[in-house]
Amino acid sequence: MEDFAQILKHYKTKTCILSVSKNPDGTYGNIRVVEGNKAHYEDIAGITGHPFEPGCPYEMCFPKDMNFEDFTIRCAIGGQPMHTYVNLYQMGLWLNMFMIPFESDDEDTGYCIYSYDVAPRADEEKMTDLSVETYSKVLQTCVKLRGTEEFSKVINEVVDDLRVMCESDHCAIMIFDHEKEQCSALAESLNEGSELEPLQKYLNRDFYKMAENWENTLAGSTCVIIKNEQDMEELKRRDPVWHDALKGAGINSVVLFPLKHGEELLGYIWALNFNSDNTVKIKEMLELTTYFVASEVANHLLVKRMEILSTIDLLTGTMNRNTMNNRIDDIISGKTRLREPFAVVFTDLNGLKMVNDTRGHNNGDNMIKDAANIISDVFLDSEIYRAGGDEFMVIAENITPKELSLKITELQFRSSKSDNVRLAIGAVSSVDEPDIISAMRIADQFMYADKDKYYKAHPELRYR
Repeated sequence: MEDFAQILKHYKTKTCILSVSKNPDGTYGNIRVVEGNKAHYEDIAGITGHPFEPGCPYEMCFPKDMNFEDFTIRCAIGGQPMHTYVNLYQMGLWLNMFMIPFESDDEDTGYCIYSYDVAPRADEEKMTDLSVETYSKVLQTCVKLRGTEEFSKVINEVVDDLRVMCESDHCAIMIFDHEKEQCSALAESLNEGSELEPLQKYLNRDFYKMAENWENTLAGSTCVIIKNEQDMEELKRRDPVWHDALKGAGINSVVLFPLKHGEELLGYIWALNFNSDNTVKIKEMLELTTYFVASEVANHLLVKRMEILSTIDLLTGTMNRNTMNNRIDDIISGKTRLREPFAVVFTDLNGLKMVNDTRGHNNGDNMIKDAANIISDVFLDSEIYRAGGDEFMVIAENITPKELSLKITELQFRSSKSDNVRLAIGAVSSVDEPDIISAMRIADQFMYADKDKYYKAHPELRYR
């Protein structure tokens, strides 16, 4: 102990000596913090609120972390110098850590010197302080992502490159949709000849619930690395559901990184059945790649959301007038063709102005939303547009005149049974009028004729 203290007093950075005990069966036992320098003592006291105790289990000083344990074992037992620069995203810190193997006279115990520093922001120079091979591969990824507008194609190429670099059977980027409580595969690459199944086979509600728990499984770590049976046993203790799912799918090794952009967890990137001999290089490469990929994925998702918002009517969730006009233009120009027979339906709310004038616009908005829900329920697989304030247009493809008549009857019935929705309806089938513009004009005329009929029966509700 005194010798360790003498050695450490010459270190200015936070530094301590770690020990790893070897078990008779070849596994590794406790990792302890044998001694620390003054900076380490002060740091631990500031974090934990109590003085550092030499010889304590490492988790009394640092967060318990499977990857930290792996690094310590590789250094103290395997004699490998170790370095990494990682984002401790749950703590809002960046960690720069160095481990140097230390000679041991005890064949059952290994030692290493651990120097570390933390900062609240990333240091770009430290991020690039990696092997030339790793930095070159990450740079290639960045160039690919920034050099094209075909994001979907390129992100699949990147994932394919990562799979090859990891020598894995499967590599994928999975994205969360928390509103719908589901996951989707943004990109994936499956090794030819692998017995693993595509990700799509597993993307159900149970998978979403399992993936939601991965953040707990990470337990503050930057990633999960399962490289051998001992790691699998630790995973079984932490997350038995995921452990069983991996085993059932024939997966023996996993490296998984969260895709974080700011405080938002976008999803995960992983490699399955990778070459565990290159675990450290794979971790190093994916750690930095994930940092850049997360930013590009966040931008891509933002653009997609904006594209969706530009096409959707925010009040009703139906498509908006701008989207309707673009759709009609494409049909007229021949860019797209409707599956015949098709139909055009126009609907309009009766009595909306009176509701707005007497009960307020909030009630009027609710009336419009309820109308949209009824139309969407009846024309479930059709295109529904909010053409104006209280007017909707439906384009239904591959629908016979008889099927159209049944849907109009159902729409009238649903409207009559509603507490607040009374619809004026006009519909034309392409069997009678194949020109889309003429069909729209005639359907609109039919709708206004239906509206006049309603107000003649209910003059007290006539638009004023």
